Amino acid sequence: MAIAKAERLMNLALCLLGTRRPLSKRELRESIEAYLEAGSDDSFNRMFERDKDDLRELGLVIETVENLDGEVGYLARRDSNRLPPITLDAEEAAALGLAAKVWQQARLAGAASGALQKLRAAGLPEDVDPYGAHGALEPRIPVHEAAFEPLMLACRDRRPVVFDYRKANAAQPGQRHVEPWALECWRGHWYLAGWDRDRGAERVFRLSRITGKVRSRSGRFTVPVPDVVTVRETVASWAGETADRSARIRLRSDAGYPLRAKATAVRELGDGWDELEIPYGHGLDAWLVEFGPDVVVLEPAELRADVMDRLRAVAKG
Repeated sequence: MAIAKAERLMNLALCLLGTRRPLSKRELRESIEAYLEAGSDDSFNRMFERDKDDLRELGLVIETVENLDGEVGYLARRDSNRLPPITLDAEEAAALGLAAKVWQQARLAGAASGALQKLRAAGLPEDVDPYGAHGALEPRIPVHEAAFEPLMLACRDRRPVVFDYRKANAAQPGQRHVEPWALECWRGHWYLAGWDRDRGAERVFRLSRITGKVRSRSGRFTVPVPDVVTVRETVASWAGETADRSARIRLRSDAGYPLRAKATAVRELGDGWDELEIPYGHGLDAWLVEFGPDVVVLEPAELRADVMDRLRAVAKG
């Protein structure tokens, strides 16, 4: 779920749970910033009805009543939405503890620690180690890029950003003006999905190719944020995950582990080279260029030509 929608649903749920009387659509719109930014009444009405249905699907009991002015009002009574007591066994506590350890960034470590403290206050026994026998496990989502934190905050706060980005086939980075939607990790790399203002289209950016600082810009987003942002699907298509053909390449024996992991066949050629067959789809040429002189494309001819064109573009730069 996109961060903006999750935040909007949370704000709506808090409004409905916190009121002592039914609130009309007008009052809810005036209380929630995302609804104020919705634009026309029709856009707001569609957004509100979707949000209300989503909350009900998640289990929130929302009542619809008429208030004294004859308007339809909404509220969620606390006694109708009270959760049962939380009970966790040792295995469940260990699973939650491991989940809390996934994020190692300082901004998120405090929230994870606070969540565990609340679980203890709700009844988790003090003598139960939330990391259990699995304490030696250290699950992490690696974040090495300096761009991660400012982009994470920009996604959360819905702030446009500017950064310099180096494409795979370019020697020099170019400036991008982006409305950031979501960050996602795929196979050890972080990617940002958002609206590229200069190109007027949705784009996905690999954080390791962002150079310099990410700079925030004032103003609002110019396009709506999709309810579902398909970062992994987009990146997977670039990497040939949806390929229906095979490519044949030569690869140095001590290089290219990610390519070896994708290979459907590997044959030793000697002299420090191996021959691999790998799935071939959109974007494979850009990926192969990253391995530089360690890769030689044998076939198909069109893939070999695309890789050569990209290498020539880099050499000219």
